[in-house]
Amino acid sequence: MIPENRPLSMVAALATMESMTSEHITNTGSVMANHGSIQTPAQTQLRQDGSSNGGPSERKRDLRWRPAMLHPASLRVLLPWITSIIGIASALCLVIAWFPSTVWNTPIVSSDAPAHYYFIRRLLDEGLGAALHLWPHNSFYPPLFHVCAYFVIKIAALFGVQCSIYAAFNITWIIASGVMFPSGMLVLCRYFLQRWNRGNPISNLISRISQASPTSESSSVSESSNVSNQQVSSAVNRQYNATFVLQNLIGLFVPVFAVSSVCHPYGLLNAGPLIAFGFATSLLPFLIAATLRLFDAIAAREHIVKWLAITAIAGVVCLVAHPRIAFTYALILVPFIVLRLPWKLILGAFIAMCVGAVAFVALMLTSFKSDRWANPASWFHSHQPSKNLWESISFCFTDGLDGFPAILFALLLIAGTVAAFVCAFRRAAVRSSDSLSAAVSTVAPAFSVDALVSDAAVSLVSASDLPAASCSDAADVSLSAPSEPSRPRRNDRLRDVIALMAAFLLVTLVYVCTVTLVGALPNIISAPWYRDENRIMTMLPLVALPLLVIGVNALSECVSVCAASASFVPSASSFSAKNSASSVPSLSSASAVSSVKNVSFASNWIGPIAAFLVIAILAVSAQIVCPSRTAARDAIIAHSSLNQSDPNEQLTEQKITVLRKVMERTGTQATIISDPLNGSMYAETLFNASMLYPIINARTDVPSVPFGKVETAFASGDGQQVLGTVCPLTDAPEYFLTMGDQAQSLQSFPYRAQYDSFHNEELIDAYVDGGTLVKVADYSQYGQGWALYRFGCAD
Repeated sequence: MIPENRPLSMVAALATMESMTSEHITNTGSVMANHGSIQTPAQTQLRQDGSSNGGPSERKRDLRWRPAMLHPASLRVLLPWITSIIGIASALCLVIAWFPSTVWNTPIVSSDAPAHYYFIRRLLDEGLGAALHLWPHNSFYPPLFHVCAYFVIKIAALFGVQCSIYAAFNITWIIASGVMFPSGMLVLCRYFLQRWNRGNPISNLISRISQASPTSESSSVSESSNVSNQQVSSAVNRQYNATFVLQNLIGLFVPVFAVSSVCHPYGLLNAGPLIAFGFATSLLPFLIAATLRLFDAIAAREHIVKWLAITAIAGVVCLVAHPRIAFTYALILVPFIVLRLPWKLILGAFIAMCVGAVAFVALMLTSFKSDRWANPASWFHSHQPSKNLWESISFCFTDGLDGFPAILFALLLIAGTVAAFVCAFRRAAVRSSDSLSAAVSTVAPAFSVDALVSDAAVSLVSASDLPAASCSDAADVSLSAPSEPSRPRRNDRLRDVIALMAAFLLVTLVYVCTVTLVGALPNIISAPWYRDENRIMTMLPLVALPLLVIGVNALSECVSVCAASASFVPSASSFSAKNSASSVPSLSSASAVSSVKNVSFASNWIGPIAAFLVIAILAVSAQIVCPSRTAARDAIIAHSSLNQSDPNEQLTEQKITVLRKVMERTGTQATIISDPLNGSMYAETLFNASMLYPIINARTDVPSVPFGKVETAFASGDGQQVLGTVCPLTDAPEYFLTMGDQAQSLQSFPYRAQYDSFHNEELIDAYVDGGTLVKVADYSQYGQGWALYRFGCAD
């Protein structure tokens, strides 16, 4: 006897059906039955009858089903690998196609480039032991990028190939930017996709209709109903395949999107280049994904040690690449820590962050002497805003894309985020309601399972047949079936959406503070990234792409649910209420199959196809309309060109010629002193020279190093002091090289005045007259005052 309380009976029916189908439908939306197919109870009975009776028709039907069962299983194994390889290979091709060809034989002429070349040279000269003290004054610099370039040279030598420092530098950058970063973003985005697609709603809806087909009045399974059940299962399989294919199609384009924006990796190669920070950014997605897996393990209380070890290893690797990446990591992880960890771990995490912040402040106070520390408003006093408020916000919402791709990306990001939030919120609300209903149903009397199944099926389909039903209503109905009633419901979808939205807004806040706002508070917020726009831009893809992927998936789900709801409307006439004491509606097997076929045809592929077309258009157009990336490439080409209009730029054809002549005269063992801001520092990696100043900032504030002493002595005008300071540097001869004034492109270097005495012509002439310097080569035909001098030491 069915009670009159139909909502209560439907809840009980859903709970019963969940217990019947939970072995067939997993959290990830994949099929976990024999050989990857879904079997209804009718199929199971039919197979048992066939095995006992051995009838030919049953055996033929069994043979027909085997290929259909094996194919989806093999597809599920191969498709993720195929799409991943194609996506990463496409990203690598895009990076290689973009990469400037002019920097394979000549250096990138910029502020930080000489240091990175010098670090690789030092590893080659001194071995891997120098990795812990790469600076000229033997202090630590993050060595991972340079160690990788070192191994590129060594591996090439094993095959008889001589790889230059510049080629090794470029190859390492291409591998990090075109392989590591797209792969990491793919791992991170697929993590969120897997969590989002736990318990696909349309599959649950179809499975309930298919399970409802054998009514309470069916005393046996007929041949026609068995065939119908096979068709129903086939429809359900097709829906699962559609969801699975969508996940992999999105995964196919994630690596392409990762390298489509100027935010990363292109911007950092042009700015500085900031190679070590960019290398750490390329590795960061792996660390974030491992940390989120650790959070899952903590919630499930299993595999904690495994994921803790993986996270620790990934964290050490990122810190060795560049310690400052920890600020980016913490900023992005804060919302996930708050929403997904127990309160004790949340408290511990924030204590650790506070300790790290205090240590960072102490490091800055002890490393950089300044009288402006107490006045944050005076920090970064030379910084100038580069964008207005609208430009900075729109840049974040477009992920640094240009033109039509930027507009499409922003629309998808906003619409997808809204759709994801609505779907996740509805699911969380319905699950909360289901938890209460399930508790009530446990004390309800036992009813006929078949009747309850039919009743639930009618309730579900009738909900879609309401005249005022909308897509959101249909989604509410389809999402009302929990996929894991026996496990705690943590509202993973809602937590992920809120956390990603919060992380995106935090990154946007830091970016806006950096490029638009001025004052004490913006200085404090952006200080961990040196208030540098290029460093902060790299964070945008890390939060925008996962949010976009979830949003596109949610939009596809909404389209599919709406199509499924519309497909069930014509099927309402197939339901008829029989004149019985219980007045329970029944659904014939043929009507169920017809309904499922309509759903399969109408909804299985509408959402995935629409999502594929949209993201394909976005991915292709982003490669066609890309003026920002083109501008970055043109800037690097200009920096690496030797045809400069200003003869005092860092490197020109004349300076290359002079440096070559200098090396022919001095050899590689003699120490050469010169103003590094005139480009002489590049002789270290171009010709293996021994430059006292191989980078623009050799740090004069470090004790027990010669740099500050040489500068002070040379500026004194006292020849004896100069010789007493310079001559003991090495046993080899010491030379002094003049090549004009400092380059205009290095005028932003804050400590450039420390080298002023090295291009003071009157002071140099005085040292020549006093015998402190002896001219050994004149290069005035290349530039006024250019010459090579030897210090008048006793050697």
